[in-house]
Amino acid sequence: MSKLDIDKDVIRELAEIMNETGLGEIEVEHGNSRLRVSRGSSGTVQQVVAPAAAAPVAAAPAPVTAAASAAEAAPISSDAAAHPGAVKSPMVGTAYLSPEPGAPTFVNAGDTVSQGQTLLIVEAMKTMNPIAAPKGGKVVEVLVADSEPVEFGQPLVIIE
Repeated sequence: MSKLDIDKDVIRELAEIMNETGLGEIEVEHGNSRLRVSRGSSGTVQQVVAPAAAAPVAAAPAPVTAAASAAEAAPISSDAAAHPGAVKSPMVGTAYLSPEPGAPTFVNAGDTVSQGQTLLIVEAMKTMNPIAAPKGGKVVEVLVADSEPVEFGQPLVIIE
């Protein structure tokens, strides 16, 4: 069995993108190669290389580009974005307001939440990422609809 030729710089770059965006996992494919980097339960970064990683995989520019274009694409009012209690999306993905279809929502406007409580989920690259309340308080407004696409930095919820 031969040692796989893996470009460690690519893994480091993917791990850096994960740290910058708050993703729990990132996967890129190039030709017959697929590289997945994910966080373990302890928060450490792990790597998995799948079918015959013959060539180094180029890092996907999408997460970085998405961060740069978020300000251009976000149709949210500047008041919500500038609100000190705005909880913003740490990644590009799809927002889900409940843990599964048909289940009650995590929070509604008027609810009181505690720090660390799950407000909603943002799915990115088939990974469900819970978005926790950064502080306790009252949910003033939920700014996204269920199954709505969200951009990096887009305000999701306002807590006062």
